[in-house]
Amino acid sequence: MKLSRTLSFMGIAALGAGAVNAETLTVGTVNNNDMIIMQGLTSEFEKAHPDIDLEWVVLEENVLRQRLTTDIATNGGQFDVMTIGTYEVPIWAKQGWLVELDDLPDDYAKEDLLESVRDGLSHDGTLHALPFYGESSMMYYRKDLFEQAGIKMPEQPSWEQVRDWASQLHDPDNDVYGICLRGKPGWGENMALVSTMVNTFGGRWFDMEWNPQLDSAAWQEAVGFYVDLLNDYGPPGASSNGFNENQALFSSGKCGIWVDATSAAGRIYDSQESKIADQLGFAPAPVAKTPKGSHWLWSWALAIPASSDSKEDAKEFITWATSQEYIKLVGEKEGWTSVPPGTRESTYANENYQQAAPFADFVLQAMQSADPTDSTLEPSPYVGVQFVGIPEFQSIGTQVGQMVAAALTGERTVEQALQAAQRSTERTMQRAGYMD
Repeated sequence: MKLSRTLSFMGIAALGAGAVNAETLTVGTVNNNDMIIMQGLTSEFEKAHPDIDLEWVVLEENVLRQRLTTDIATNGGQFDVMTIGTYEVPIWAKQGWLVELDDLPDDYAKEDLLESVRDGLSHDGTLHALPFYGESSMMYYRKDLFEQAGIKMPEQPSWEQVRDWASQLHDPDNDVYGICLRGKPGWGENMALVSTMVNTFGGRWFDMEWNPQLDSAAWQEAVGFYVDLLNDYGPPGASSNGFNENQALFSSGKCGIWVDATSAAGRIYDSQESKIADQLGFAPAPVAKTPKGSHWLWSWALAIPASSDSKEDAKEFITWATSQEYIKLVGEKEGWTSVPPGTRESTYANENYQQAAPFADFVLQAMQSADPTDSTLEPSPYVGVQFVGIPEFQSIGTQVGQMVAAALTGERTVEQALQAAQRSTERTMQRAGYMD
């Protein structure tokens, strides 16, 4: 048996003496709302599994990714369960870093998992992580402000229309900003949004010979549009705002428009969590020159690192936390708008969820229509909508995200930022052997 251990470098205290006879699973997860709910339901799992204790390490997204990547690449063994995503799973599975999940119990209902999500978490046809929640991206807006301005939402909004609407809604004297968008640097923060904008402006990360395209006209246009839009009609300090910060701003009524993850819909629609729940409107993510790659596809998933010495207990936990049973538990205890979205067909067929979440069919359609294999106007050599499915992208995306944030704050011009991003990415790709 493994005793409870102290992760002193993370400030995590060891469990008390009463748990010394139980196996301790250390779970690394992100500080998003769905994960916080999961942590709050720990007692339900431990009640059914008295020989397993859960120890949580809950971190901000960029920090979590850094910690988990370092641990698994060095075979550190600090975690028994890792919260990772559609980007990491196939890459890490190919390295042999993740436990294969090819022997799931029959009652887990693997075929109930959405096909696009299941495929994204598989390597050579075998699951290597189980989806906790899945998402695409969409546009949220305040219907009351749109009505006051006489704006009618079309079936498919464009980025040009979004800029016009933001200009009409922007009222900083009354603490309302035209639009909120991710500005915090990170490959999974600002670059998740910026990548979809680049896609729909006709750009791509690399051409078919893996030459970076970051100083192309499409990138210049997309990033220039993004920077001007946020500087003209966004909240102050936008370069510090990621998913959680913008969700808080929008939920408190301070944003007229917000383009971000579909997974936020349940919380924004919950009147106990959101001041504008009764005024929530939603529409597809905006497009520019092409609809290709305008909305992303992502899943936060639970995986077991090969370095864990508690693999069977970890499998018990991740199958529970991603099961139909768990979704029902959250619905009954937290309300049906709070259930983890985007993972199971049965969730979207559930009458309780359909009644509580009028956005359900919309989100399902967005997830099913996102195509990671065809996300750019011109051909590209990679799989991914808002990321590039190669190991080097985590470093590249982070560096480019920092440069885009520098353009947003005015430290560099857009042209300077993208030229620096181009040079940096060329060096990385040359060292990795993609380019001559």
